[in-house]
Amino acid sequence: MSDTSAGTEPDPAAGPGRRPSSVYGVGSEPDARFSLANERTALAWLRTGLALVAGGVALTTLATFAVAGPLLDVVAALACLAGGALAIGALVGWRRTERALRLGRPLPAPSALPILVVGVAAIAVVLAGYAVVQALG
Repeated sequence: MSDTSAGTEPDPAAGPGRRPSSVYGVGSEPDARFSLANERTALAWLRTGLALVAGGVALTTLATFAVAGPLLDVVAALACLAGGALAIGALVGWRRTERALRLGRPLPAPSALPILVVGVAAIAVVLAGYAVVQALG
């Protein structure tokens, strides 16, 4: 099924080698500032995902020295999985926003932000509880 069946003409400036064609093959070329801002936002989400993975690796290292190693290993695994999911979410969000820009549609709401906030808050509460138990015990 081609993109023209959805009621949009392919962008002739996209050329045959510009990928992904599901993004660049629809609509018209938006102002470069908006596309670059969208890319910077996606890269910021990607850096956040990478920070979660790095935090998970650090917690795994810390768990080798701690008494409650299994708890830290679980939190580390969750942080690493959340970082990977956030990286995928960055790509999905970039694609959704770039298509909206190219088609002149309203920008989609950020879908990963509420999930990220809840996840980081939950990890913070668990680690704070762990720190209190370690300090009192």
